[in-house]
Amino acid sequence: MSDQEQTRPAEDRSPPEPGRTPPERTPAPQTIPRAPAAGEQEQPPRRPEAEELEDRWRRALADLDNLRKRHARELPREREAERAKVAAAFLPVVDNLELALAHAGAGDPGTIISGVRAVRDQAVEVLRSLGYPRYDETGVPFHPEQHEVVSVVDEPDTTAGTVVQVLRPGYGEPGRRLRPAAVAVSRKQE
Repeated sequence: MSDQEQTRPAEDRSPPEPGRTPPERTPAPQTIPRAPAAGEQEQPPRRPEAEELEDRWRRALADLDNLRKRHARELPREREAERAKVAAAFLPVVDNLELALAHAGAGDPGTIISGVRAVRDQAVEVLRSLGYPRYDETGVPFHPEQHEVVSVVDEPDTTAGTVVQVLRPGYGEPGRRLRPAAVAVSRKQE
């Protein structure tokens, strides 16, 4: 006998007693749709187009998440590659400085100075090729994005706000500055 047969009361199959009506059988319970509770909204049946759009939306979210993860993995490698490229660009400068130091004790001071100047020019060219040109012009109007005033001097032959001396050159272009030029500027004559 199955479990259901054991737990269900046995039907009375005996003939009904006179004067008594047989008990009515109750129908099996049916699922009745329940009304939405307070705060719940009844969900309309989904259409295939909505399911397709939701599927596409979920795939797009997954693609975006994968793209973020891939970018996070690749960013350190890209940074390292750029740093290696910049370091490789400066290796010839370092090599030439070592050559200048090796010849420093053996020769004429004038040739050493010209050799160091050539190495400096080479380093400036490397910075220019990386997108950071040097600017150290005098006689130009003071521009706050390019210049940093470190002193103000009296120069009777120049107009006020003119760069008269560059104390430290600046590097970079507008919007991409490594540093501004440190300059002395002429003051207004009174």
